[in-house]
Amino acid sequence: MSSTIYQPFKNFDFKFRNCFLSGDTFKSPVEEITILPSWLLKVANFSGDEQIKLLDESVRSYNTLKVPCNSEVLALFVQPLEEKIAAAFEKGYEGVSQLDEADLFKWIGKFLYSLIYIEMNAAVRLQQLSEDGLNMSQGLMHKFGNLHTMIQSIYQDVVFEDFSPWSIIVVPLEDQETAFSFRDEINTLTFSLKLKDFGIIACLQDNGTNKRYHEELLQQIAEKPLSAQQFEELCARFFYSAYLFNRLPEYTIMPVEGSIYIDAMPLKGTTNKPLFDQWQHKTYAQVLQDFWKPWGHTLFEIIKDPLHPISYFQPASLPEIS
Repeated sequence: MSSTIYQPFKNFDFKFRNCFLSGDTFKSPVEEITILPSWLLKVANFSGDEQIKLLDESVRSYNTLKVPCNSEVLALFVQPLEEKIAAAFEKGYEGVSQLDEADLFKWIGKFLYSLIYIEMNAAVRLQQLSEDGLNMSQGLMHKFGNLHTMIQSIYQDVVFEDFSPWSIIVVPLEDQETAFSFRDEINTLTFSLKLKDFGIIACLQDNGTNKRYHEELLQQIAEKPLSAQQFEELCARFFYSAYLFNRLPEYTIMPVEGSIYIDAMPLKGTTNKPLFDQWQHKTYAQVLQDFWKPWGHTLFEIIKDPLHPISYFQPASLPEIS
């Protein structure tokens, strides 16, 4: 195995020729694997024919969402990770809450990056994006590239030097039979999932900042099962704060003797600007309305009191606004 870091965004390697994780590092055959593994579809009672809309407005079924993976990487690294996550999901909150966050990061990161891979392939194929990425935000390319380097920890040794690049929380749910669903925001690398009696929220490249931002509420609800409305409200807060997070994390990445060492640069940098843009209740309420669609809360109802949006948490513990 080569000790160099595979960087697909340098030559826009999204043509389904090389492994999406390892490039041409391994020499065994490449096969296509589904993004949503069969064990998850089974647990979710999905057929695989359920549909999802991609950024290019195309509609695809889950079974058609595939990425190329080297057979050696699949057998030795991806499948064991899937088996570990599947075993935890089978036990519900008890199992998922005991997972190493690094394993959850690898699994969620693989899922989100797989979606990114498919989006990149479609954009290049439809000539919405040149093969050198000229029509794509440099910031996004940087962020996606860093995520890919980090999830190479699935098949090789990646060492995060005294930091974690993620905010991940796992919470218990009141409903023991919650139907499976997930939500993602690729631009901010934010993800949520709920199933059975647990929910997961993850921000994959914030160095733990969003978790600290919501620390007051997280301490308030620690270990308490959340209602369906409360979980969606918590998701809305994380998705909105991830949007407000105004730093592009920078890392020093160094391959040394078969390992990749990653060190985080200080987020503050040379500016005194806060890490998050100003929280606006009105904008947050618009996000919350989308998350609360199943309960029919209108925007007017949510923001009827402009200083105190409605909340299923008591106290609401919303970020202060100036």
